[in-house]
Amino acid sequence: MLTLTVPVDSQCVTLILQNVDTRYSPFGTIFALHLPNSLLRREGFRVLATHKVIDLQFLKRKPMKKFILAATITATFCAGLARADDVKPSDVPTAEAPTPDNVLTFNIAGASDYRYRGISQTALDPALQGGADYTNNPTGLYVGTWLSTIKWIADAGGDAHVEWDIYAGKRGEIVKDVSYDVGVLQYEYVSNNLNPNANTTELYAQLGYGPAYIKYSDSVTNLFGFANSKGSGYIDAGANIDVAEGLTINLHVGRQTVKNDSFHSYNDWKVGITKDFGIVTAALAVIGTNTDKNYLSPKGNNLGKTAPILLITKTF
Repeated sequence: MLTLTVPVDSQCVTLILQNVDTRYSPFGTIFALHLPNSLLRREGFRVLATHKVIDLQFLKRKPMKKFILAATITATFCAGLARADDVKPSDVPTAEAPTPDNVLTFNIAGASDYRYRGISQTALDPALQGGADYTNNPTGLYVGTWLSTIKWIADAGGDAHVEWDIYAGKRGEIVKDVSYDVGVLQYEYVSNNLNPNANTTELYAQLGYGPAYIKYSDSVTNLFGFANSKGSGYIDAGANIDVAEGLTINLHVGRQTVKNDSFHSYNDWKVGITKDFGIVTAALAVIGTNTDKNYLSPKGNNLGKTAPILLITKTF
């Protein structure tokens, strides 16, 4: 049995012969032959389907030498039959490029307001952000880093103006459509000079089903400078639903629990849309919380107020 792939309406085909029976080819070599359909019929092949993938069977046990000679003589005939409109690029099947074992990407972004778990980290002002990610696809292991400008440390009496995140983990698929992601995330605010220190370490675990997910993060240190807050947790549920090519709806709800500090515990939510323009990706979302007077800027503004947020990202 031989298999070849051709456009349905072409007059010429390319035949690939592999693992040829040595009764017909003593060397068992691989041939790539350009043939007119009429020659295939004349040389004892029968078309068993009219789709792009066609199975051919030997109907006559002719020596392969004669078939190859006939194909060589008619090779120029095929060129004369081919026309520009015979084969369209969309008609020719193409194999997907294999996923690289190791992938390194970089990203830069600008945000109208850096919101983290619904709370502004920049006193409702814009932020500049960027990062890098490395993934080993065969194992699902990854490591990355990300930075953003911030204002809340200075507003709280500290010195740091940049948040530096370092994370590592492992992700993969348990069964079809069911994914997992587990890891550790370190938030660094270099020389923040707050007491307790603002630096925070969290462990996280996420379970996904299709576009939906649920994730839990647990702090193994004090949480962002809150005293005696080790063991605080954040539960996050959401979905990223593709509605068209390059267009995604983003939905999220979350609950931040600050251990031993119910006053600073709260809920947050997000409804947004992300569009991939090729050059950049734009995300527009409405983000809000149920905070009131428990997260305020020095000017008295609610840092968790409901507001539209725009994020423009370039990945390369």
